[in-house]
Amino acid sequence: MTKQNEFEKTEALFLKEGFQKKILDWFQEHKRAMPWRENPLPYYIWISEIMLQQTRVDTVIPYFHRFIEKYDTVEALANAEDETLLKLWEGLGYYNRVRNLKIAAGEIMERHVGEIPENYEDLLKLKGIGEYTAGAISSEAFGKKEIAVDGNVYRVMARLLGIREDLKKPAVMKKIKEEVRSLLPDVMVGDFNQGLIELGALVCIPNGSPRCGVCPVKDSCTAYKENLQEEIPLKVKKKERREEERSVLIFRHDGRYGIRKREEGALLAGLYEFYHEEGHYEGHLIEEWVENLGGKPLAIYPLKDKKFLFTHILWKLKAYVVELEAPLEDLLFLTREEIKMSYSLATAFRDYFEELGENDGL
Repeated sequence: MTKQNEFEKTEALFLKEGFQKKILDWFQEHKRAMPWRENPLPYYIWISEIMLQQTRVDTVIPYFHRFIEKYDTVEALANAEDETLLKLWEGLGYYNRVRNLKIAAGEIMERHVGEIPENYEDLLKLKGIGEYTAGAISSEAFGKKEIAVDGNVYRVMARLLGIREDLKKPAVMKKIKEEVRSLLPDVMVGDFNQGLIELGALVCIPNGSPRCGVCPVKDSCTAYKENLQEEIPLKVKKKERREEERSVLIFRHDGRYGIRKREEGALLAGLYEFYHEEGHYEGHLIEEWVENLGGKPLAIYPLKDKKFLFTHILWKLKAYVVELEAPLEDLLFLTREEIKMSYSLATAFRDYFEELGENDGL
């Protein structure tokens, strides 16, 4: 099949086979229960869509409930304290999402009198809202005829259309968006968009074999007809991750642990962390390092080596608990309970934090 033929599926073909109705009927029967679906307020849909970026639904739901309980309006979010907001987000990762949420809430208060805009173009102007999120809010909350194409939809459409090209190519992305737009119904647009997304999440899955036997639109699917499910979408080699060796010093004095705040503009900006530097240090080098920082080590205990994966960086961590004669001036020394309750610790260090609780007798 030529590239031209791969793109020759038309709206007429899909509509002839009742494509819209099949997606809508399937979605009504199989959609997962989610709190923002049960009460689809614009604010709820916005918060949920931001949380769902790079994060699984079952992980998001308890965070969503806690977030809405604390900040139930745009105004409350706009006035949130940064420390409290980051603490509430702790564990979800990708912290720029929540920083942008607060900024966007302020923009909504200033430009739209606290009301989330219905218009797609107005939504796009808000901090942290891209094409997909703007389309999701506009269609799901306000019934606007806008597409919401995420990774699930790209995969579903690639298989339906038999596209064997890199889905990240701008021309391919544009073509898929055009095809989805041509399929939008005049009513229940939000349900249709969610139906395509849900189909990709539950049936037309990315890893392993798709569940074609239960797919409501398999008769329209090129990949199914030509047995190309494993070949589509095209698997593109991912960029290799850079590895960094780092040593972590967990300073302790009088039952309190030393933490510091990450600088703005840096990776994990605004979060708290244990002291660490690039490179692996052992033995007397640890003592020298502590002394160079102005501390006097009374005892040093090694912890288990760990790895932490960012999007493009792999940290290989060696860590030590360092008992100090006196606290270091540049660190904030707090009890485990104080840190747990009020300070958002970067995810890379949370396993060590939990390990401290299990091994307080170190």
